[in-house]
Amino acid sequence: MSALFQTFLEEARQLVDKKLPEYVRELEAEHRLKEAMLYSLEAGGKRVRPVLLLAVLEAYNQPILHGLDTACAIEMVHTYSLVHDDLPAMDDDDLRRGQPTNHKVFGEATAILAGDALLTQSFALIANADAPLSAKTKVSIIAALSKAAGASGMVGGQLADMFAEGKQLTVEQLANVHKRKTGELLAFSIEAGALIAGVSNEERSKLNEFGQEIGLLFQIKDDILDVEGDSIAIGKPVGSDAVNNKSTYPGLLGLDGAKTMLHTHYDRALQVLDELHLRGTLLEDLAKYIVTRDH
Repeated sequence: MSALFQTFLEEARQLVDKKLPEYVRELEAEHRLKEAMLYSLEAGGKRVRPVLLLAVLEAYNQPILHGLDTACAIEMVHTYSLVHDDLPAMDDDDLRRGQPTNHKVFGEATAILAGDALLTQSFALIANADAPLSAKTKVSIIAALSKAAGASGMVGGQLADMFAEGKQLTVEQLANVHKRKTGELLAFSIEAGALIAGVSNEERSKLNEFGQEIGLLFQIKDDILDVEGDSIAIGKPVGSDAVNNKSTYPGLLGLDGAKTMLHTHYDRALQVLDELHLRGTLLEDLAKYIVTRDH
């Protein structure tokens, strides 16, 4: 990891970590609800989605502060999905990032409502963004986010993932599930950066290709870490996919086959950056970071 990327990653995370709680604290809402929202928002995490958006702006020489509100909105959507994903009716997880899951601390009802509040507030962040974004750009971002996070994207992917438990999927079927459950929100992070940067439709389309590859890279690497990762670094027990009878890339291809697929999609992501003349930017560093991360 280059020193430049390490500095950017740390500064971007600090910006997001500082700003996220401010949005919640200023809300006129029940203290218990805000406490539950903050509990999951402040639990840490890689902040990959907001960092992806900010890296697009950096690659196009745009002020990253112009994307901060939208970046935080994406992290709110991601955090809400984790809160709900951990619930007993879904994955029934006790730990998230090394800490008790939201429903274990606040109860299921409050956890559900905290997730609902985070999702709803995310759209307000974009609509009320301080950055000099036109109303048309804000509407485009909100429309793209609702598609990426909704029934045809993340939520539908979560349902498909639940229905796939105990079934043997093909690699293509598994990729489709994860494209929706994980990939769409990651790809949206790239798309939102493109919208804020005002790039051409052709470049935006290419950036979307890069985002789709990033989504696959992220999920394949997650599956690999679930087999050979460190539970302390990951923040929850490894091997949970096998326990839940989920189809995974290592399960379908073997560990070596999954690693080969990981690097195939990594090479494709770099090829897209080549076509965009964005090799050597922070976007390349981010792709490498996703492939080499240990949690």
